[in-house]
Amino acid sequence: MSVKQSAGGAAVCLVCDGSCSGFQPHSWRKACITCGCSTADHAPGGDVEDDQRMGRLLAESPCAHLTAKVKGGGGLRMYKRNRMIVTNPVVSRKDPTFNTTTYDWAPPGLNQTLAMQYMELIPESQRPVSGTVGALERRRQLFSQLPVYDQDPMKCQSLASEEEISSMLLFVKQYKQEVLGVGEVALPGEGGALREAAIQRTAKEAKDRSNSNKKEALDHGNHGSTNLSTAAAAGSTNGTNDSTKSEYRCTGCQGEVAKDTPAVHAERAGYHGALWHPTCFKCSECGQGLVDLVYFWSNQKLLCGRHYCETVWPRCSGCDELIFCQSFHSTKDGRTWHQHHYCCWKCGQSLDTPCQH
Repeated sequence: MSVKQSAGGAAVCLVCDGSCSGFQPHSWRKACITCGCSTADHAPGGDVEDDQRMGRLLAESPCAHLTAKVKGGGGLRMYKRNRMIVTNPVVSRKDPTFNTTTYDWAPPGLNQTLAMQYMELIPESQRPVSGTVGALERRRQLFSQLPVYDQDPMKCQSLASEEEISSMLLFVKQYKQEVLGVGEVALPGEGGALREAAIQRTAKEAKDRSNSNKKEALDHGNHGSTNLSTAAAAGSTNGTNDSTKSEYRCTGCQGEVAKDTPAVHAERAGYHGALWHPTCFKCSECGQGLVDLVYFWSNQKLLCGRHYCETVWPRCSGCDELIFCQSFHSTKDGRTWHQHHYCCWKCGQSLDTPCQH
């Protein structure tokens, strides 16, 4: 779905309750010059733009199977967002009619019964039913939890050198391979099946890489190779079968998880023993539910993308981008700024000197 547009075509603010005439971006601050609210509070664009951003995030990660190549896109990948349409008959004396409910997102790989069970376990206001507050909130969280300028140097305005760009590219590559994940929904006890599916994906990806690099390896005289990824993945099958357990506990709240209700599993946390109630699968820093179940697993904690990145690099309180330069401004309250952004965003005067704004 797309956010409501103003008469001029700009996305209106989701916070200002109609008083914003439409999103007008500031030159460097991620905010609207009309109302002062953030870009996330306007969630400009629509489904296609959202899926492109998510596709870029998940590409070249263990979650790449949730994306598809864009034909003629030069290697770009699009998020294969799972939508769900539920049709229920309306009982009346007249000709039969049907009520149709469309969910802008639903956990992939589930039958509709289990998917609906999952939806019923989260608050109604957070269910991404098309055209509702829940769907708008999902898009707002995509902008807030997974800022595009935390993954794509081309979307950053404050990278001032090749060294900073290289640092960011290395950081993004690292978190995609070691931290990023997408939660999977299944009944408690089905962690073993999820684990086996992950092993098969890893093996297939390794085989595809091996085939694509075969000619290059032969040209260099390298006729032997070891499938380390597959071996490592296969090693993870050791352990007790989850289905034999008599009780399951949520990793988040430690409360019991009923055997007949869906739970969220996270591959990075290990399929054996780690699972969450749908409402407990949230960022340990901000407490928000993780949008589309995208998580960053660090120090045995779930984090959203925004707050994981802030554990590694400081974030500018002015432009909201990560700071990759050596010299930056810090204040006593712990906030950080690019040197040239430590100023009033309206008049440009240093924040150390009071101004009328």
